[in-house]
Amino acid sequence: MRRDTSNAESEPAEKKAGPKVQGSQTLIRGLDMLDKVIDGPIKLAELSARMSLTRSTTHRLANALIDRGFLTYLPRDGYQLGPKLIQLGFLAQSQADIVQIARPRMEELAASSEDTVHLGRMDGDLALYLDKIPGRRRVEISSRIGDRQPLTSTGLGKALLVDGSEAEWTRLFDADQAHGAPRANRELWFERMRGYADAGHAYDLEENEDQIRCVAAPVRDVSGKIVAAISVSSAAQYMDDERMESLSAEVRDTAQRISTDLGWSPEVRPPRRSRR
Repeated sequence: MRRDTSNAESEPAEKKAGPKVQGSQTLIRGLDMLDKVIDGPIKLAELSARMSLTRSTTHRLANALIDRGFLTYLPRDGYQLGPKLIQLGFLAQSQADIVQIARPRMEELAASSEDTVHLGRMDGDLALYLDKIPGRRRVEISSRIGDRQPLTSTGLGKALLVDGSEAEWTRLFDADQAHGAPRANRELWFERMRGYADAGHAYDLEENEDQIRCVAAPVRDVSGKIVAAISVSSAAQYMDDERMESLSAEVRDTAQRISTDLGWSPEVRPPRRSRR
């Protein structure tokens, strides 16, 4: 009689795979533990309950993370995140190339909107254009990578300013007007900026270039600080008020996705804006 060897043949493979599975589980538990202490010091009993592990297993795993610097232990308070994570955070931030990180999201936005998408950041008191993806429509947008434009007349520039104080807005508005930016009504500009700050996006209503409109939104880093902005630009004939309003959510969502790629979390609130 032939003996069924299928189980026998599979046993060594399973045994061989066992340590890998166990090792992966330990890694996942370690990463889960870091998530459990992210809000501040936590004692062993509570950490054990959150992890659904015995105290001895939790203690052993926590000690391994302490040895590597990922956790620290405060005798009266419990476990908290360790210095290794600070080091890794700085390294990750320094290695992050915002143009490379943002480009896939920008390409998706350009494809869905069929319009030109820009990425820019502040450079002193100007908006510096870092990247540009042309749209499918036959619309000529004069911007170029490396261009510097006034913050107060471009949608991208205004998106970079939504967290700013009104004192800062005043300084920049007056400086731009004095240095040849397109003429603007002060009261109307400030009224719109307050609305943009509350909405989390900004518009260019043919203020910087005749017959060109855009919708822009800020990009944030891990701290919640605005480090860049993206915009969708097109001819005014494709950008009536209704379309700009409907496009705003898509632009904000793309900006938030890029922000998440940079380490930002929705729980990180932007700095509170002063009205003064």
